[in-house]
Amino acid sequence: MDLSLPPWLEPIARQLEPWLPALTISGIVMALASFIAIPWLLVRMPQDYFSVDYQPREERALLAWVVWFARNILAIVLLVAGLLMLVLPGQGLLTILIAIMTSTFPGKYRLERAIMRRPGVYRAANWIRRKYNRPPLDYPGGRQGETSDAD
Repeated sequence: MDLSLPPWLEPIARQLEPWLPALTISGIVMALASFIAIPWLLVRMPQDYFSVDYQPREERALLAWVVWFARNILAIVLLVAGLLMLVLPGQGLLTILIAIMTSTFPGKYRLERAIMRRPGVYRAANWIRRKYNRPPLDYPGGRQGETSDAD
């Protein structure tokens, strides 16, 4: 059996070869972090987080701006990790959802609900909540209290 790379892929593989240990270690670290952070956040999330309208506050004190900035930096790190986890080990879509929930930008809540409407993401989130004896999340866009994973 021939395990050689196609000729067009060999230059790319040579370029990436020095980075393989770092990519492997970062993939393992991100996977471990996601296995801890995602359940921690999902268990503490209110059941109606995706079904209740929310209006962000416009006025902030200096400390609130510092917290806002730190949240958005953390969100960027989580977003990059989530994107990487789409191809590396880890829960990529859930990590991207947590990144979006951590950040603040126009259209954030609409995007969160769109991701949570994906049946696999909705089932995974509620599976984690069920393991910790928490009620299932309300289905986004459904009637108040609806927890069906239809859609």
